[in-house]
This record gives sequence, structure tokens and C-alpha cells, in this order.
Amino acid sequence: MIFNRKLPTLADSANLRYFNFISLYFTEGLPQGMLYVGIPAWMANIGKSPAEIGAFAVAASLPWTFKFVIAPFMDRYTYLPMGRKRPWVLLGQLGLILSLIFMALVPDPMQNFDWFLAAGFLVSALGAIQDAAGDAMAVDVIPEHQQARANGYMQGSRMLGSSLALAVGSLILDTYGFSYAILSIAAAIMLITLVPLLLREQPGEKILPFMKGKASHVSQELQIIEWSTILNALFGVFKLKNSLIVASILFITMGAYNFFEHLLPIFTIEHTGWTNVYYSQAFATADIVGGIGGIFLGGWLIEMFGKKRMITIYFLVIIGLALILSFVKAVWGASDFMYGFVITYRLFNAFAKIGVFAVAMQCCSRSVSASQYTIYMTMGATGSIAGASLIGPIKENYSWEISFLCFIALMGIALALLKILNVKQHLARLAKLEEKEMVS
Repeated sequence: MIFNRKLPTLADSANLRYFNFISLYFTEGLPQGMLYVGIPAWMANIGKSPAEIGAFAVAASLPWTFKFVIAPFMDRYTYLPMGRKRPWVLLGQLGLILSLIFMALVPDPMQNFDWFLAAGFLVSALGAIQDAAGDAMAVDVIPEHQQARANGYMQGSRMLGSSLALAVGSLILDTYGFSYAILSIAAAIMLITLVPLLLREQPGEKILPFMKGKASHVSQELQIIEWSTILNALFGVFKLKNSLIVASILFITMGAYNFFEHLLPIFTIEHTGWTNVYYSQAFATADIVGGIGGIFLGGWLIEMFGKKRMITIYFLVIIGLALILSFVKAVWGASDFMYGFVITYRLFNAFAKIGVFAVAMQCCSRSVSASQYTIYMTMGATGSIAGASLIGPIKENYSWEISFLCFIALMGIALALLKILNVKQHLARLAKLEEKEMVS
């Protein structure tokens, strides 16, 4: 009981909040590094077709489109004595550990491909629940003036987690086998789960159900218990033009990234002679650079120069890099150039995501934080599915140049939408909606 009272809470300081979300997003990145890069690169190295790799990409991405189903339950149901979103975070962490253990137990994955796809789907499903809970907690407890920097820490730590899992997991996979690689990730997540277990949202809350504590006044005031109120609030928010623009930007950019990043291992293995381990190490190095850059620069640059301005610059750099790959065929076989390309692309990709996610978080209402932010992220996940589903048809029917130009076209559309986004107008209208909710 004394132990319970002395432990710090997320409400106590910005540094504790940053540390908590760095830990949660680092955890989120661990399975993603293997699911989205390490395993596809491994499959390409052992001769699996783009269609098979695309099928795994779809299986691993599909659960993220269903986050909007669980999110309203997070807003409506919780165990307030342990916090408004923390119980869901802990459930997500536990589920992610168990799903990874299940995946590790699939025997001879390439010969039991259906089970392999099902395991990838399950890990992503529990990862999506963990992500939705972490996102909702972030919207609840991070003040608006700290959101840009927090997103820099969050996305940067996710990339570092992804890069670590990718580098170490790929090495373990090639040296000891698939099961050991996946179990090592589960063990790391188990250790990191101590952070959300010990850091409460508000003072006086319980660490665990059997310990002393009670619901805070802050959580009680934010909690909505009527489904009609939740649904009406969501409907009112998503009627706003700028909400639809934010959702569209997320759909298009995440689809474009997933399309491009699943093509890259196939392209580099085919044209540069890289192995899956070499590609994974290059991508891991890129994510370390992007992650560190995101932590130390991503949020700070947005705070200094503004979200829209910096996102525009990042989109233009990404488009420029892809144009070089499309039109300068002489660089395709240059291993050093491709290594630098992957690192530079991932750095600006990280910065762009930090900016877009910060905009999405800024545009959320705290009363329906899980539902609204998760719908935004679900649109991004749905875009990822669309992007993954394009890999087989486009690559098998068109040249590499056309494939890269498709990516450029998608990024160009996202840039055009960004130009017409008006965040200030959206926040003013959101404030009016929240006033009506309080009156009713």
C-alpha cells in the first residue's frame, strides 16, 4: 500500500509522460519490425513470389482496419480505479505477448502458410488493440502544447523498436530459426510492460485491481457512459470538412508508404544482390537514424516552424527521392547509393509521420479520444491494406519505373490535400461542439 502511494503518475510531470509513451511505442515497434520488413525480406530471400509476400503484408495489415470497432468500447467501458485507458493498455500488452508466443509455435511456417498468415493476423490484431489504447491514453493525458514533441518521441521510439527487432530478429532468424526470433520479441515486450504497470494515470488510482485506490475526478469527468453521446459526438466531429481531409491524408500516405516499403526489399535483392539480412540491417540502420532524428528533431522542428510547413517539406523531399529512383536507372545496382537512399527516405518518412500524427491528435476531442483518434489511424491502416494489395498487380504487370511513379502520384495527392487543410478552423468548430455536449 505504501508502495502504491509512492509510485509516480503520468499527471505528475511531462518527463514521466514522455517516458511512458516512449516505452509503449518502442513496444509497438518491436513486432512491426519483423512483420513489415524482416519477414517479407526473409520471404523474398528464400524465393517467395511478390504475390505471397503481398498476401502476408495484407494479413499483417488487415487487423489495423478494425481498430475503430474496439475504440468505442475503450471510450465506453473501463475500470476507472486503475485509470481511464491504462487497463486497456495492459490488456493490449498481455495479448501481444501471448499472440507472439502463438506465432513462434507455428511449425515450418513456409510449409504451413495458412497458419503462418493467421499468426501474422493475430499478432497484428493484438498490436492494434495495444496501439489504440496507447493512442487514446496519449490524447487524454498529453496537453496540446506537448503533443508535437510527444509525437516525435513516440514515433522515434517506435522506429527504434522496429529497427532493433529487425536487426536482432533477422540475425536470430537466420542463425537459430523463426521461433527463436519471435520469442525474443515476446520476451522484450514482457520486460517493458513493467512501465505501464507501475505508472498510473492519476494520483490515488490502483496499480492492480486487488490494491487500494479509487477513480480520479479527472477520469470521472471525461468518462462518457451513454452510447448515444459517444456516437453523436463522433458523428458531429466527422461531419467537419477538415476531419475528412485529415482522414484522407492518413489513408493515402500510409497506403503509399506500405506499397513502397514492401517493394524495396524485392527491388534491392533483385538489383543490388542484397540478402534479406543485409536489407534488414540497412533498414534497421535507417530506422535508428530516423528514430533518433524523430526523438531529437522531429517534434522540435514542428514546434519551431509549424506542422503544415514542415510536413510539406518532408513530402517534397520524399517525392524527390522517389523521382531519382524512377528516372536515374544507373543507380539501381549501386549498393552504396541504395544504402544511403533507404536511410534518407526513412529519416524523412519518420519526420512526415510525426507531423501528420501530431495534426491528427490535435484535431481530436478528449471526450471520445479513443474512438476519434483510432478512426484516423484506422483510415491509415486501411490505406496500408490498399497499398499492400497493389504490390502484386502493379509489380507483376508494370516496370519498376511505373511502380515508383505510382508511389509519387499518391504522395502528390496527399500534398494537395494538406494545402487545403485548415486546422485553426477545425479547432474552433470542435470547441463549439464540445460546448454543446457539456450543455446537453
